[in-house]
Amino acid sequence: MSENNARSLAERVGTASEPVVPTHPEVAQWRGATAADIDAIHGVQAAADRVDHPTWTTPRHEVAETFELSHVDHSRDTLIAFDAQGEAVAVGTVTLHPSRDEHLHVYLSGAVRPDRRGRGIGAALFAWQHARAEQQLIEVAASDAAATLPAQIQIYASEKDAALERIAESHGYRTERWFSTMHRDLGAPIPALEPVAGIELVPFTSDRAEDARAARNDAFRDHWGSLPSTPERWQQFIGGPLLRPDLCTLALENGRIVAFCLVSVNDEDFDVLGPNAYIDLVGVVRSHRRRGLAPRVISRSLAAMREADLGLAVLDVDTESPTGATALYGALGFEAYERDRVLVRHY
Repeated sequence: MSENNARSLAERVGTASEPVVPTHPEVAQWRGATAADIDAIHGVQAAADRVDHPTWTTPRHEVAETFELSHVDHSRDTLIAFDAQGEAVAVGTVTLHPSRDEHLHVYLSGAVRPDRRGRGIGAALFAWQHARAEQQLIEVAASDAAATLPAQIQIYASEKDAALERIAESHGYRTERWFSTMHRDLGAPIPALEPVAGIELVPFTSDRAEDARAARNDAFRDHWGSLPSTPERWQQFIGGPLLRPDLCTLALENGRIVAFCLVSVNDEDFDVLGPNAYIDLVGVVRSHRRRGLAPRVISRSLAAMREADLGLAVLDVDTESPTGATALYGALGFEAYERDRVLVRHY
């Protein structure tokens, strides 16, 4: 055990009082969120998306789904800033992952409307988020099971978002990882790969939902920053309106899922990218790695996307993935497009 982890989590975090609601001359009201604020939150996020990453849009249903999660209390975990006209100008959310097995992760997310940036609203909001994240860690540290676990707070920032990088670094966060968005023209030839003996490739069906979750958790267990997907969150994903089972691919061995490529389609992105599909997850269970299963499930899904008259495949990849994912995707015709940094503070 490291010297740091020999101390309790409460000792590592230190004193964490109730986060102080910010003050700002352009914000008439700061308050916690309710389900009635879903459209306001989505409006801020959509406005930010058009500037920060114009090739994709946050779907409204993803915002709405967070109000259904049992481990999120938006009245305490989300703060919205409203101007004097009642328009939402900024929003920040703090989410503690429900896993308590090996380490604790808190995720910060949110946005400031582009026309209100550069005025200190984002810095004030981030200070509140950081304080709320530390408070969450202190609250969970009261449990004996979590009292000695290592913990971290993470926030993703576009490579070009120097302001967020600067604000996070002022609170002790450091860039620890890079994720690259990659695109693939579906009009280009798709490799025809030889079958692997004993492996059957099939589309996703809802009766395999729990088996797919188990495969996902096994495949990602040694990936940086990954925690197990809970049944609640997994059901939202596989039962959501964007997942396209016909474009997904499962690799089966004796009926067991040993690899997968799960794909979604968000029509709201078509205005910028044209008809496209997003590869949410690609994984191979650890017992079946280095057998060529990943390129095969991806290739089958790429072919299905093309058959569905989609023109582009998109995915995000950890640039330092231990599985060599970046090289794999490059060999399949994907090209890097933009990058996000992950800023982390450890406890």
